[in-house]
Parts: sequence; C-alpha cells; structure tokens
Amino acid sequence: MVVEDEEPPSVVTFPTEIILEILLRLPVKSVLRCKSVCKSWCSLISDPQFVKSHLAMSTRSNYYRQHRLVFSTERNIINFDKSSIFSTNQGTRIESCNLDDVLYDNSVNNALELDYPFRRLSKRVSIVGSCNGLVCIDVDKDVLYIWNPSTRISYRLPPTGTYRTQPGVYVLHGFGYVESTDDYKVVELSSRNKDKHKHENFVKIYSLKSGNWKKMDAFPHGFQLHIGYGKFCNGALHWAASKYLGPWTIISLDLAKETYGEVLQPLYDAGDDKVLRLGSLREQLCVLCDYPGIRADVWLMKVYGVKESWAKLISIPYLTDPGTDRFFMLLCMSNDGKILIQFWQRKLIVYDAKNGSFSEIQSLYRCFDACTFVESLVSPMPAAGPGDI
Repeated sequence: MVVEDEEPPSVVTFPTEIILEILLRLPVKSVLRCKSVCKSWCSLISDPQFVKSHLAMSTRSNYYRQHRLVFSTERNIINFDKSSIFSTNQGTRIESCNLDDVLYDNSVNNALELDYPFRRLSKRVSIVGSCNGLVCIDVDKDVLYIWNPSTRISYRLPPTGTYRTQPGVYVLHGFGYVESTDDYKVVELSSRNKDKHKHENFVKIYSLKSGNWKKMDAFPHGFQLHIGYGKFCNGALHWAASKYLGPWTIISLDLAKETYGEVLQPLYDAGDDKVLRLGSLREQLCVLCDYPGIRADVWLMKVYGVKESWAKLISIPYLTDPGTDRFFMLLCMSNDGKILIQFWQRKLIVYDAKNGSFSEIQSLYRCFDACTFVESLVSPMPAAGPGDI
C-alpha cells in the first residue's frame, strides 16, 4: 500500500573515496561529463592531483582501453575560385582509433577524424610525438601546437624564427616531459648544408612553463641527423645520427639538464648497410635495426644507460620487396607479442610474434605519420598566461 504523504527515500551517498576510485577508472569523455554533476565533482576532477592519478591508472592498463593510435592521412579539399569551377588541394586529416582495434582487429574502421587546429584549411600536418596524452603537431612546417586530442584543447607555440623553407635547410623536432619540474618541452633541431660533408646545426628549446624559446648549445659537432623525430624516453629525447660514412650513434638530450649525451648501443650482427630506427616500448628505449631485404631486429634497453641491459626481443623477417616496403618505425608491442610497425610505403602492419604472421591494417590509405597515446585530462596550456586555443 502506498501512502501519499510518505517522505521520498533519501538519496544514497557514497564516501568520497569510493567516488574517487570510480572516476579514476572512467574514460576521459565520461569524466568530462561528470564535471557537470555537481560542484564538488567538478572541483575533484579539476584538481591537478586527480589529473595525474587518472593518467597513471590509464597508463598502467594492460587492455589498451584508454590507449589510442593517432595518424595522419591525405585528404582532398575542394576550393571554388574565379579561374575554374573548382580546384582540389591535398591537405591532411588526422584520425584516431582504439589501439585495441588496430592490434586485434587489424582495422581502423572505427577511426574518428579529430578536430585539430587548422583542420578546415588545406594544410599539411606532421605528428611530432606524444607524451602523457598530449600530442605535438607541426602545421604546414610553420606552426607548432601542443594538443590534447581527448579534451580538444590546444596551445599554439610562439614562432621559433627559423626559416624552414630556405633551400638546404631541414628541421626535426622532439617533444617530452620533465617530471621534476612538471614541464613540457619542445626541441627544434635545424640543419643547413654548407657543402656535401659539412652541416651547420642549430638547436632551440621551448619550455611550456616559461613560455619562451631559447638557444641551446649546437648539436654534437659533425653529426648529421637522419629522418625521424626525437624519441622521448627516461626524461630525454633521442636521435639516431652519424658522421659522414661513419657508424651510427644514438644522441640523447636530457630535457631537465639540457645537456647532450650518448647512449651505448647493443652488439648488432655484422652488416655495414644496417639502418637504425629509434622508438619507445613500455616507456623503455628501443632500437629497430633494419638489415634491408633480410630482417629487422628489435632491441630493448631494460635499464636505461646500462649497455649490458640491451636485449634482443625479436627478429622480424621482410614481408615483401624491400625496395618498396622498408621498415620505418616501431609503434607498439603488446604483452602477447603483437607488434605494430609503420612502413615506408605509408602503411601499417601488425606482426604476430607467436606465429610469424603479418596483417596489414585495413581501411587505411597512405599513413604519413603515426604515434600512440593514452587518453588523459592533462592540459596543454601554460601555467601562466591564457595562450591560444
């Protein structure tokens, strides 16, 4: 029997500790919605310590639920002008999908086009790298952004003053994090060819906390940089470099001390034509040593800075004609031995170390750049000043 004047049951309330544990396990999109529930939840979610704890829990997940692949592909943009009915310019679109779909379904069918800066313009966008859920992008070789794809907040870096369109000048970047000062830094390495054997290198570094670019000591003398952005690991950026006709060297740049170093390499098999590609697996430095037309060996440095800790994880045979399908970059390796690799042919391949099979990612056309990131609430905005959104 229902009594009409009976008081409604009181709302069940949970202890703050339980609410906190639930929120920490939610994906970013759900957490952002929860900010609208009440003031106390909004305050809790906005707290810097919550942001760090949420990132740490997402990073530790072994099921890639919060891990995503972000990649750039070609798109056609139709522009109407006076001289013709329409003209088509090729720009770049950036898409993202669950890493789980890529590794286990070999598909990007569920990929979403992201709303990155300049998306509506015919601009080329390069993905520099990712760190703590933030992605650094280079728009049309002109403007650098630090961008959170999950929250869709971006910050435009001030110009570096480097004229990257000059003949004989090429530029590489790196993006990383300094834990001791809770600061994000972007490094620009520019090189100008004086002649066949001489290169002038210039280095600038940007601190998100200070909001300024500053000049650094030049890149170690005589070394020529090779294709690829700096790989962040153990608080440092890393590049594969070599002197003219000399051996490969791994140059490091400690982002906290802003000093250069050299990482001692493993004992590779003989072969003068090998090519090194750097990467980061499970937050550890790795090397993909490519023997063209034969195989690629994957090495992992289990204890950073200790040469004896290098371990060969696997040897990956060539899939097809090495003249067109050269190994380019190792993006990810799952706990059960699935390896995501980018090829020069602008395609992505999943190699299964257990059975030695290759699977090309379906529904993906011309992958220019790619990297993995974990969804986070980390803000790309500097602590002081509003910046540009």
